[in-house]
Amino acid sequence: MSSLEAKIDRQKLPRHIAIIMDGNGRWAQEKGQDRLYGHFHGVESVRDIVEGCAELGVGYLTLYAFSTENWDRPAQEVNGLMELLVDTIRKEVDTLNRNNIKLHVIGDINMLPDYARQELKEALDMTSHNTGLNLVMALSYSSRWEMVEAIKQIAADVLAGKIDPAAISQETLRQYLCTSEFPDPELMIRTSGEYRISNFLLYQLAYAELYFTNVRWPEFRKENLYEAILDFQQRERRFGKTSAQVQEASL
Repeated sequence: MSSLEAKIDRQKLPRHIAIIMDGNGRWAQEKGQDRLYGHFHGVESVRDIVEGCAELGVGYLTLYAFSTENWDRPAQEVNGLMELLVDTIRKEVDTLNRNNIKLHVIGDINMLPDYARQELKEALDMTSHNTGLNLVMALSYSSRWEMVEAIKQIAADVLAGKIDPAAISQETLRQYLCTSEFPDPELMIRTSGEYRISNFLLYQLAYAELYFTNVRWPEFRKENLYEAILDFQQRERRFGKTSAQVQEASL
């Protein structure tokens, strides 16, 4: 066990960690390679972080793999990313099952190529029985898209007489989001030195602790994850209360 891992309080783990995996392209360009080279090596980081979360006992890990805005990138990069996605899923399903990891996907999946959707469906089916870490891949996802879709569905149900408009609450909206079956993230990590949320889980991150690191995603490993968790465990989470109230409640 590493010295950093040994310092982690397993009783105070964030139940749900969300990560914006940033810096693949810049990492590759710094090495004189094309952007897909960075995405390819970023897969190694995904493996390491998923393994690290499973070993620690984290319940949920959401990875921002591809945003709706990413469709505007050069076609060569987008096509390469889709092929990498399918190839990675095909190779990793057995590993997910061996480690009792259940795969989930959120986002506008209809925008994905047919072959990618089919591969995802098979992976979701093959891991559906697992009861360990819930690995949530955000693919063709953006939070504003998610909220617009939720509002459309709520409006349709109001028109159909299924919902009383006066009874709509925060919990109502939660039930219509892509993440309705997951707890909100408690820790959000963004790599590569950017200090933005970038249209990621805007509603769900309302009370998350935000952690930013300059490390590029292809170089992000378990030790970096441990550093983020240790930083999280040193923070006082007040949720609008005073420090005195938080301390009193913990006694």
